Amino acid sequence: MNQARTVALLTPSHRKDIDRFALLCDSIDRHVKGHETHYVLVADDEVPLFSRFNSERRVVRPSSEFLPNWLRLVPPFLLRQGRRVWWSFRSGPVHGWHMQQLLKIAAVSSFPEERYCIIDSDNVFFRPFDACAYAGGERAPLYVEHGAIMADALLHAVWTRNCDRLLGHAETAFPADDYIGNVIVWDKQCVEDLTRTITAVAKKDWKEALCNTRALSEYLLYGHFVKNSQTHLRAHEIVTDSLACAYWDQASLDAAAVVSMVEQAPASKVALCVSSFSNTPISAIREAVGLPLVGAKENRFAVLAA
Repeated sequence: MNQARTVALLTPSHRKDIDRFALLCDSIDRHVKGHETHYVLVADDEVPLFSRFNSERRVVRPSSEFLPNWLRLVPPFLLRQGRRVWWSFRSGPVHGWHMQQLLKIAAVSSFPEERYCIIDSDNVFFRPFDACAYAGGERAPLYVEHGAIMADALLHAVWTRNCDRLLGHAETAFPADDYIGNVIVWDKQCVEDLTRTITAVAKKDWKEALCNTRALSEYLLYGHFVKNSQTHLRAHEIVTDSLACAYWDQASLDAAAVVSMVEQAPASKVALCVSSFSNTPISAIREAVGLPLVGAKENRFAVLAA
């Protein structure tokens, strides 16, 4: 019998998402088991703000631990609208979302566990989830939505073509597969081989190559690498059912709409993702998943945890 792979959770976050992140942590502590550690990646100056989340199985780490020394954070007084920007003489400016993608890859390469469930701050678990049972098997789950990306897709098509360039692949035919989702699993060995491939193709360090790629999806990059490697494809199991029910639109949801999403979620769904840019009240999400603030009355949807 094959021994289970060690599994960790990985979440990059920032101060504007701290309330959503707090909800994610509450839901992990209630519903998630089977992982060694929950790693949290934040900007260095935000470590004190996130330090209250440190625990026996959750560790907050500064982003500088995983970044090259030639990449520097622009001082806040030089920025507009409070957006974080990193700069260097080797690339153009790198913004926060782009930086989170780089950090995910670098962190997986650095930490000791064999598999990683990557969970962004705008997710929340509302049903039990065994991370080791899902991600720790002989083959790692690879989420894919077949043929979901059209050639004229404003963002995804560009990201797909940039994956081909970074990996040295022939141009992908459209409609292309989409690997973007929630509670995504990466295999450490695969990520290490991915970074070596990018370095070899670009003839420069992979971090520099990614910093010079203006439109990027880390999940598409991983998925395309696996799909085009027979060795890594055999080490993955294709799954087409996402673990999370998701809302990506910009319009804010009211409490009733969030409750409806949770109540109607199929049994295969263990998490809910309501995009942060929808500005849906976090209190509505908390109530819907039965995790109100301390001191608040638990609502009837807590039975979903049973």
